[in-house]
Amino acid sequence: MTDPSEKRPVVVIGAGPVGLAAAAHLTEAGLPALVLEAGAGAGAAVRTWAHVRLFSPWSQLVDPAAARLMAPTGWQDPPDDAYPTAADWATDYLQPLADALGDTVRFGTRVVGVSRRGRDRIVDAGRDTTPFVVHTRGTDGREDRIIARAVIDASGTWGGPNPLGADGLPALGETDAAGAISYRVPDLTDPAVRERYAGRHVVVAGSGHSALTALVALAELAAATPGTRISWLLRRGQTGAVFGGGAADELAARGVLGQRAQAAVQAGHITTVTGFRTDRLEPADGKWTLVADDGRRIEAVDQIVVVTGFRPDHGFLSEIRLGIDPTLQAPTALAPLIDPNVHSCGTVYPHGVAELTHPEPDFYLAGMKSYGRAPTFLALTGYEQVRSIVAALAGDTESAHRVELTLPETGVCGGSGVFDDPAATGGGCCAAPEPELIALPTLRP
Repeated sequence: MTDPSEKRPVVVIGAGPVGLAAAAHLTEAGLPALVLEAGAGAGAAVRTWAHVRLFSPWSQLVDPAAARLMAPTGWQDPPDDAYPTAADWATDYLQPLADALGDTVRFGTRVVGVSRRGRDRIVDAGRDTTPFVVHTRGTDGREDRIIARAVIDASGTWGGPNPLGADGLPALGETDAAGAISYRVPDLTDPAVRERYAGRHVVVAGSGHSALTALVALAELAAATPGTRISWLLRRGQTGAVFGGGAADELAARGVLGQRAQAAVQAGHITTVTGFRTDRLEPADGKWTLVADDGRRIEAVDQIVVVTGFRPDHGFLSEIRLGIDPTLQAPTALAPLIDPNVHSCGTVYPHGVAELTHPEPDFYLAGMKSYGRAPTFLALTGYEQVRSIVAALAGDTESAHRVELTLPETGVCGGSGVFDDPAATGGGCCAAPEPELIALPTLRP
């Protein structure tokens, strides 16, 4: 007799790079798959930052199983050493991959809940043999239920940007100032967006690669448009190695990004304010004043770009038994390997199904969502994650636990946490030269 579970699909949540790679590996392994995507097309989140050029080359952005799946369609690998924009990644890779997967991918379908059939999270009996029920809602509002053998949540964190408030919650007045705040890197090639920032006082909050990308673009705008001023807010007490490893970075484009941002600061296009933890925003004559928890004020602000990272949404997983680290909101076994409070140079120990397993059998977080609040996720990491997960689902235990992945050194030392302590940041493998900083109690027009 045929086991009915063999016909049930492995449901993959999200048709981004890692979700589609999971489907490609499942297809190659002969396992039925179903990708559920809330957006209208492949890489819906990627397309929202289409103007940004990636610092990873094509050689690190294409999953091997996906390439094999697309080969019969005539698709060809882009040049390994070229650096695509997010638009290129979506158009030239993700959409063709979704097309090759065909009916395996279902768009306009939002997952609103995941549970075990007939059991909430407190029921133990038969839990490991009972299939999942994935609750969905279409763009027309219609609800549906899908019975699944396993679930891989690769929905990412793009929908959960961190707020400006330093305590992890929106600062007082942040909601009121929504019209002046962007939580994404602005597309200054768009004339309407450019007009919003040109000749204005712009505050950028954040210290990661998105912040550096925004700073470089805005510095170019400031050089071309008189009256454009940029204030860069850092919560940490010093810049440390925020500009990355420069020439030591094994991802050359990422190293160049840090060097360009550092040059913009040194050229005087950007005023850097360290140790600024935003407590509230106050309206003032059509502009905004940012007030730190120590009372310092940045006045006459027109626009604010908040690029302080992202956080995962576990709300629709309330009936799933997750093993989540209380700090990073990443899988318990993975968190110590990626914790920016501990690891100073961005190297990630190769990991797979062993580190991604939860108390709920056959349920996995993959991709950026598996990192919780930790930064600096690479596509290569996600591709190896789903290769290992699918091998485990296919019963190939040896392959599942044979994780072979060499990641390029980031040259980026740490995130927040320990970096509030200057004594903890001295030297290191990738310390960058310290730029001249300006930290004024109040910045006026």
